[in-house]
Amino acid sequence: MVVHSAGVQDREGAKLLLPALLNFGWVRIIFADAGYAGELLHWVADLIPGRGLTLQIIKRTVSGFKILPKRWVVERTFAWLGRYRRLAKDYERKTQHSQATIYVASCKIMLAKLAK
Repeated sequence: MVVHSAGVQDREGAKLLLPALLNFGWVRIIFADAGYAGELLHWVADLIPGRGLTLQIIKRTVSGFKILPKRWVVERTFAWLGRYRRLAKDYERKTQHSQATIYVASCKIMLAKLAK
């Protein structure tokens, strides 16, 4: 997870996050929406040549409401995190505080699921 200021474009923010994926050798496919298309595709391919890491862009095929593949995973995670008061709005002054709050909320979510 990387938290950055709102002044950083999503494609540039992805470049901050993607090198951390190198710690997870089992990751082969990264799903992203159409906002990440463009030079980021080539950047991911050049991140580690020969590793087989690909960026798959999920594009809208029809206008109107349609559930996009894999997008629901991200939206569900944001909904879980949004249930925590400090994450419902941007109360934090520093990005490090937001990141720490997300870690705490994620730990609580995982512990609740393991306790079932």
